Amino acid sequence: MSGKRARRWPWVLLALVVVLIGGWLMLRVPDISVAELRAKYASPTSQFVEVLPGLTVHLRDEGPRGAPVLVLLHGSNASLHTWEPWVARLKDSYRIVSLDLPAHGLTGPDPQRDYSTVKSARIVAAVADHLRLGRFVLAGNSMGGGIAARFAVTYPDRLNGLVLVDAGGQPTPGERDTPLVLRIAQIPVVRDVVAGITPRWLVANGLQGAVSVKSVLTEAAVDRYWELLRYPGNRQATLDRFGQGYGSVSPAELAGVKTPTLILWGREDRFIPVSSAGWYAQHLPNARTVIYDRVGHLPMEETPDVSARDVRAFMASLQPAGRIDAR
Repeated sequence: MSGKRARRWPWVLLALVVVLIGGWLMLRVPDISVAELRAKYASPTSQFVEVLPGLTVHLRDEGPRGAPVLVLLHGSNASLHTWEPWVARLKDSYRIVSLDLPAHGLTGPDPQRDYSTVKSARIVAAVADHLRLGRFVLAGNSMGGGIAARFAVTYPDRLNGLVLVDAGGQPTPGERDTPLVLRIAQIPVVRDVVAGITPRWLVANGLQGAVSVKSVLTEAAVDRYWELLRYPGNRQATLDRFGQGYGSVSPAELAGVKTPTLILWGREDRFIPVSSAGWYAQHLPNARTVIYDRVGHLPMEETPDVSARDVRAFMASLQPAGRIDAR
């Protein structure tokens, strides 16, 4: 490199840095205050409960007390709102508890930055203890399904039933369409920049890939995902979660789960292939499977009437054997 070029290079580098910083400052999306988010997304049934030291969880406890209990766990980057279609259809007959897992919704980050399925299952147990639930049916979608499977392995005596909805947890789920937001999160420098920018289109892109029934992607739904991601600390916590990876359950562990299990899956799921439903069915000794045609990753939203009906029938099937124990 000539002397003239060598002298010019620092100025070019400085200009590039200035442009990048300026672009980041113009494009970055700030956090939204906790008070503002609670005012918009909490409901009259919302509770904020410290279930473990320093960890306050947002939950909703709906339906008649004394009825069989259904606990609902959402997927990655979702919130308890994803279960509203089921809650509306089932709360006449069941006590339904939904919660925002750490780093999601109105719960915020885990102070210990531990997002493993083992820790998440422990949090679910702590919520159940706080609410004095006794035995219950546990349902989980996607990441929440993997946590539900881990809970069934760790706390089998606490469950009357298990519902896996397009669940994570299989060690090698085969071909899958990784959302753009997840691919970006795996690029060290880029992910830190995007954590500050987090454009709405990026969230919308991920949701488009998640569902086959596009009518569920209303403007309000996209706004909710985008805004709750901007709960203070949630974006950095999301990077922590992705960095830790998703926990899995082994066939040997599932073989020991005697809990009656209902497996629900969208045939067109691009995130976790329908073959994973077969994997779970193969290794769980007391499971039945329902596959929904023309449905993607979120059956509880994409086909709420049919999927809620299947859950109601499953819950009813547990009662004659005296397996329901709600306090």
